[in-house]
Formats: sequence, C-alpha cells, structure tokens
Amino acid sequence: MSMPRWDAAWRKAALPELAARDWDLIVVGGGISGAGILREAARRGWKCLLIEQRDFAWGTSSRSSKMVHGGLRYIAKGQLGLTRDSVRERQRLLSEAPGLVDPLSFLFPHYQGAFPGPKVFGGLLALYDALAGKRNHLYYPLQSLRYLAPGLRESGLQGATQFYDAVTDDARLVLRVLGEARADGAEALNGLRVVELLRAGERVVGVRVEDSESGQSFDLRSRAVAQATGAWADQLRRKTGLEHIRPLRGSHLLLPAWRLPLAHALSFMHGEDKRPVFVFPWEGATVIGTTDLDHAESLNQDACITAAEVDYLLAACAQQFPGAQIGRADVLSSWAGVRPVVSDGQPATAGKNPSDEKREHALWVEPGCVTLAGGKLTTFRLLALEVLQACAGFVGRPVEDVGSAVFAPLPPQFLPGLSTSQQRRLRGRYGRALAQVAESLAQVGSDTVGATDTFWAELAFAAEHELVLHLDDLLLRRTRLGLLLAQGGAAELPRIRQLCQARLGWDDVRWDAEQQAYIDLWQRCYSLPADTTRTPA
Repeated sequence: MSMPRWDAAWRKAALPELAARDWDLIVVGGGISGAGILREAARRGWKCLLIEQRDFAWGTSSRSSKMVHGGLRYIAKGQLGLTRDSVRERQRLLSEAPGLVDPLSFLFPHYQGAFPGPKVFGGLLALYDALAGKRNHLYYPLQSLRYLAPGLRESGLQGATQFYDAVTDDARLVLRVLGEARADGAEALNGLRVVELLRAGERVVGVRVEDSESGQSFDLRSRAVAQATGAWADQLRRKTGLEHIRPLRGSHLLLPAWRLPLAHALSFMHGEDKRPVFVFPWEGATVIGTTDLDHAESLNQDACITAAEVDYLLAACAQQFPGAQIGRADVLSSWAGVRPVVSDGQPATAGKNPSDEKREHALWVEPGCVTLAGGKLTTFRLLALEVLQACAGFVGRPVEDVGSAVFAPLPPQFLPGLSTSQQRRLRGRYGRALAQVAESLAQVGSDTVGATDTFWAELAFAAEHELVLHLDDLLLRRTRLGLLLAQGGAAELPRIRQLCQARLGWDDVRWDAEQQAYIDLWQRCYSLPADTTRTPA
C-alpha cells in the first residue's frame, strides 16, 4: 500500500487547508502516547489531527531507556494491575512488530548477603511469568555465568537469574504508529506549538497554534482535544486538584559495543543508592542507564546529562565490570529524557525520593478536553483507549476495545541483496512505508553508514518522506546516527549533505545553518559535560 504524501512541501501547502476543517479530535503531543491516541481514533473513523510543537518523539519518546517491559519493579510496589497490563501489551508488540520490538534477555546477578536473593527474585519472576502466561526465567550458577557474562564481578557472586523483556527503537516506534494512523485517514504535523486552548464558555472547542516555520498562527476547531504532552501536561490545562507532573530526568551513556560487548542485558542494584540500573546491547552499541532525578531545568530545552550523573553511571559500570575499566573517553554519546511522573501533591522538597513515586497515570478532564498525565511506553495502546473513552461523550461516538492490532499485517515483500535480519529490521521499523524504503534502496544502494546497521537509503527516505524540518530530526530521531557515530556523525556530514540536501529542499545557507545548529546541540546535550572534578593543568 502506498503511503500518502508526507513531506515539508506538502506540510506548507496543507496547513491552511487543515486549519479550515472541523475535527472530531485534535491530539496535542507527538510522542508515543499521542501517536497511540491518533491511531486508535483513526481506526474508528474519527476525523483526527495530531500536532507537535517540536518534532515527533522529540521529548521523552526518543530519549527513553528503549525498554518495552512489563514493569518487574512495580510488582514489589504492589502495582499488579500495571504489571499485568504491561506484560500483555509487551507480548502484543513482540508479536505484531518483530524487527522493531524484539525480545531481550536479562541477567540479574545475586551476591552473598544482597537483596533480593535467588529465591525472592525467583518468586517475583514466577508471578511475572504467571501474568504473561508462560514461564520464562532460569537460574544459572557461577560456573555457567562465566560463559554468559564474562567479565562480571565475581567477588561474592553466587549466580544469576535470567528473564526476558523487550527492547525497541523508541523514536521509530512513534513513527510507525503514526504511519498506521495516517494510513487510516489521520493527519499529523510537527512544528506547531499550541499557544492556548480555545474555549466557548467553559468548554474547550479547539486550539490556537503557531507554526514554527512561518510564524503564522491558526485556530483549529474540534469537538474534543486530547493532550498527551508528557512533562508539559500542566501547562495548558485548568488545574483543579493537588495532582501535578513531577518531571524526573533519566540519563544514559552509550558505548561502542567492542568496548563492553554483551550478549545479555544486565540488571543490578547500584551500590551507592540501591536503585536498579542496567547495561544492555542496543543498535550495535552498549547502553548504561539510568538515573532518576528531579529535573528543574526548562522543559523547552533539550535535557542534558550532568557530570554527577556521568560519574554515577560509570560507577555502576565499574561496580559490575571492574576489569573493563570504562571511563569518560570510552563514551560515544549520552541522552537524557524527562519522565512525566504524576505526583500526589507533595513537593520534591518534602523529601519523597523520585524512585518512590508510583508510575500510575491519571486523566484530567474538563469539558471538551482530556489531559493524559504520566503513563508508560509499553501500555500506550491501553492509555489511548482510556483517553478516547473519556473523549467519547464530547465527540458523540462510543469507544470499545475490540483488541484490534496496532500494526496492520504486512504483505510479503522481498528486498533483494539484503540479509534476512536486515529485511526484518526494515520491515519492523517502516511497516506500510516499506515499499518506499525499497525504492530508496534501489536508488541509493544497500551500503550502511559506518559500522551501524543504518542504511544510507534510510536517510534518503526520511529526507523525502518523513517531515524532516531540521537536521537533528534526521540524525537523532528518524535515524539514531547522532547517538551511534562518534561526535554525532560529524565525519559523515559531507556525504549526508550530498545525499539529503536536495531531497530536503534546502539551499546552501540553510544547510550550513542547520549543520551548525546540530553540532552545537550535540555538543551541548548529547556529548559529555565538562569533568568538573579534575583540576586544570
């Protein structure tokens, strides 16, 4: 199936026409929650539009921990309903989107005298597996563990428990869900900031938006507005209770895979504060994460890792892999995302530990408008259905969960010259747009960029077909080259320019400005901050 046109030229021409329509639903926020809402509304025939102030997946949904997980930690907090839903949705996504959502084996090492021990942890996993409907964990003694995780700290080590969750490219997941929505008649635009909610009396009847590209303002009318703006959820709504968003930052380090090669993810407790942290393989590299701290900086700026967080994550790595001697010089890149956690009204100064906040979501409803607060990537489909059910009275249409697939089945398509794993990867990431990706492969060839799994043809496809407004859209979200290549891919920028400049329709002045802005952004927010612990020579 050929996908409808979706590029910058189309966006410029379509914007006035889209502003003139009457909508059943306008979704504000282009992360995974907003994309899920749009997808579920579109399949029901609603006239629906999604608008995003920056870029699709710009916020938390491109800077998560990349996990599609059942929330094992939530069992210990007594949140069995959240865990049950998460486990079932994880299994759904593994089944529907192989190549985009894939199983990931975890090892949890057990040390003498440390909590939880093998029996307690095995009990938790037994409940975890029961919620998933199948047993999927094993215990390995130390002798076996030496083959599964060489280099793991052995002092006091008894063995490890293996269990399974899943991993994804979170930004591509958002784009794939948006593609499903658009195939069912929805529209989605980035670069549109909501200035205010439009009201008729006490009822919300639409939004006033400003186009970041032209500076023009438009009033968009709708029967209902669904806000899925993550950490920004408090900014437009009318506050009626004590609940509010507590922005919590989670930061990560990315290493070249050769520097710390892993066949399994490793989950363990940080020796400093007993928080769960992990080291895992992702996109041919190795991730160390994550922190959990109050984020006091402006939400309108890219979140950045701090020097203290770098030290914390490197200490975690040194704790479990002392022989590897991983240091700052080994880090390829970093990223930091802001979790929109719903708090019960207690300010951070009251001393409530960020990791003690529950991860339950909330719906805040006023006439004509539903705001989704909190939520998890894994359960985005269920969150979308809750939001639509809350909007149903405003739109005048009932909403039932009939269990339809998020991703429509794809017809077989063979991509010549590619391995089975390469075809699986592209099929998972691009879904219904695979035929257009195949055209780009035929034009550009099947070479990959550096040592990554990303094809040059993916850059060409994104530049032509995926509403790229700025260079960081292309290198940090449509592809992940800005994370996976040294210095954000600076050495490849001349070839990227040759391939993409004409496809993006940018003149030399525009490209030069975009390139400088991207390099500045990468240095500021995706590299490492200065090491303030060292005295200058």
